[in-house]
Amino acid sequence: MNQGCKKYKPFQPISFPERTWPDKTITKAPVWCSVDLRDGNQALVNPMNLEQKLEFFQMLCDIGFKEIEVGFPSASETEYEILRALIDQDLIPDDVTIQVLVQAREHLIRKTFEAIDGAKNVIVHFYNSTSTLQRKVVFNTDMQGVINIAVEGARLIRQLTEEITQNSGINIRYEYSPESFSGTEMDNAVLICDRVLEELGATPDNKVIINLPNTVEMSTPNTYADQIEYCCRSMKHRDAAIISLHPHNDRGTATAATELGVMAGADRVEGTLFGNGERTGNSDIMNLAMNLYSQGVDPELDFSHMNHIREIYERCTEMKVHPRHPYAGTLVFTAFSGSHQDAINKGVNFMQKENSPYWEVPYLPIDPADLGRQYEPIIRINSQSGKGGAAFVMHQSFGYILPKAMHPEFGKLVKKACDQAGREISTQEVFDIFKGEYLEVTKPYHLLTYKIFEEDGGQGQVIVDFEGTIRHHGETKAVSGKGNGPIDAFFNAIGEIGLSHYEFVSYSEHAISTGADSKAVSYIQLKHDGETIFGVGIDSNISIASVKGIICAINRQLKGQEA
Repeated sequence: MNQGCKKYKPFQPISFPERTWPDKTITKAPVWCSVDLRDGNQALVNPMNLEQKLEFFQMLCDIGFKEIEVGFPSASETEYEILRALIDQDLIPDDVTIQVLVQAREHLIRKTFEAIDGAKNVIVHFYNSTSTLQRKVVFNTDMQGVINIAVEGARLIRQLTEEITQNSGINIRYEYSPESFSGTEMDNAVLICDRVLEELGATPDNKVIINLPNTVEMSTPNTYADQIEYCCRSMKHRDAAIISLHPHNDRGTATAATELGVMAGADRVEGTLFGNGERTGNSDIMNLAMNLYSQGVDPELDFSHMNHIREIYERCTEMKVHPRHPYAGTLVFTAFSGSHQDAINKGVNFMQKENSPYWEVPYLPIDPADLGRQYEPIIRINSQSGKGGAAFVMHQSFGYILPKAMHPEFGKLVKKACDQAGREISTQEVFDIFKGEYLEVTKPYHLLTYKIFEEDGGQGQVIVDFEGTIRHHGETKAVSGKGNGPIDAFFNAIGEIGLSHYEFVSYSEHAISTGADSKAVSYIQLKHDGETIFGVGIDSNISIASVKGIICAINRQLKGQEA
């Protein structure tokens, strides 16, 4: 196979040292044009039916597209059908312009004008192929021959526009594509575009869209950007043109090519949702729009209901969005790696603590909530997960804020469960581990009754008394003790039954519910013979929650000894 590569000619980039696009940044959204219903639809194994196309069109309008290519009405009856349904059923919003595609051939152009009758705002998009290879292999003509085809098509389109507008209020705009632009000599591309602009009577006040497609992606994205800037700077009538891009993804770099093309001077982008299209697809407008959004630039498209958009797309096209697809994939905001989980957990905590106006969470370039995905798990647990991931799940899904010192202990328990299961475990399974290990530990010691009260110790001091009963191996024992606080009093009380070898290390607590049934959870860390262990207690009274946490830690330590 390695020697087989010799059959391919390397693409020859233009010499353009005057380029300025590398120093540019994108500060506003281009004009977006969806070609899902035409370019995307023609690439489907089972093209959309009328009902699916109408639903898809409505979704595109809801997202905010103002220009939508709806088909090639002169090419087939089904393409004609969708256009007429949109017009006759008055389904096109007044601020949306439909676009129709047609080859620069007389009979197809005439049929296209018949198809758009009754519409309000239409872009008539005509094209012919101009590349060196197409001229040699397909058309067997020279560049002048292709220029003649484009000019004659433009002349007819302008004539038919004048005729149709005499009897209707239709607003017609023009778009021309030198198809296979990126494989065309740049001076020839400039020449044909200028000739079409002249034939259509383009002016700065009545601009024509000049679409420069990467019909087949043939080179690195920077080369495409050079071509775009070269044309923008070389066209005589640049001020009368809206420069549009239509990149395909044959090399897998359509997003980069589009962004660099906009930096190089393009005003408009044609593409599809999720990059659907012929071969490896078109440029993904969702991806491009969300890239702008992540840089603080309003994309002027609304993807805040990404799951809904993806569901309609998958149902209508019978295509699947890859789980790793940028922004839209089911797994793109999910971290399995322990180090990633820990960083995300710290980032979320940092933002809450600092009340930062900016999104600053490692490994999450944007807030999933902005895409309507706040209810999906950001962190999922498998054998690769770390201590921070388990703690994040407990916090985000169940409201338990485990102290940092407890993360390694609980993370180890969760990792062991993953290894035993040999698979990812659910958030509920993580909680079940927590519940079984900390909340349901009642042996060998079980607190039956308890009472905490204060007494005056004199000289302004307050003494806390604990009185209660504890069951141990079926035997109930009364305990009591005094101390400077509830935890100290309880430690003194259980010393009476031989539990005096535990050293208190740390304590933290927080509420886990709101309203009348609010409860507190207490995390207690104890040390015994050099070993530290945590216990968790829950009660409506924070002092009793702490006592329960101490009993839990002792039971867990004794359980570990038995194991």
